Amino acid sequence: MRRLIGFIVLLLVIAFGLSFALANARPVEVEYFLGLVTVPLSLALVAALILGALLGMLAASALLLRQQREAMKLRRRVNQVERELAELRKLPIREQT
Repeated sequence: MRRLIGFIVLLLVIAFGLSFALANARPVEVEYFLGLVTVPLSLALVAALILGALLGMLAASALLLRQQREAMKLRRRVNQVERELAELRKLPIREQT
């Protein structure tokens, strides 16, 4: 049942994509640093979407790497404190009078 629902959703996404491409088939000129190219509007929009997604993933990966580095540093500190606590638990208790 789950596979059927996934297949139906995939067909709907493909149908939406095709209708989007047909509705935006007019050619547009895209000027970039190296030149000028004429492409259908739908292709230009999809290319901009993909480029934006890739740049977003790149920015998110930098943040993720920073958080992983911080987590490793904190794990090392926790291990150090746990070792120190274990050593302190081994010491005999002295009563104060």
